[in-house]
Amino acid sequence: MSMNEFNRPVSTDTAPYGSICEWCGKPAEQLLTAIGGARHNTEGIFCRPCGQQFAQAVLQPLPEPLPVIAQLSAR
Repeated sequence: MSMNEFNRPVSTDTAPYGSICEWCGKPAEQLLTAIGGARHNTEGIFCRPCGQQFAQAVLQPLPEPLPVIAQLSAR
C-alpha cells in the first residue's frame, strides 16, 4: 500500500452533518478514503471505532484470486 505525503494510507475528512456509519448505523464522524494500493479511492462514512476497523482493513492485502482453471474445476 502506498502512503500519502503525511505517511498515512487513509485520508480523513469530517463526515457531513447527520451522517450515519455505514457499518453499524451509529452517528458518523469521519469520511475515510483509501490512498493507493488495491483499495485506492475506496471510501466510506464511519463512526470512530468502525473507521479504525476500516483503516486496518485497508492495510490488509486482498486475497489472491483463484486461477480460471481452479474456478472451473470447483464447479
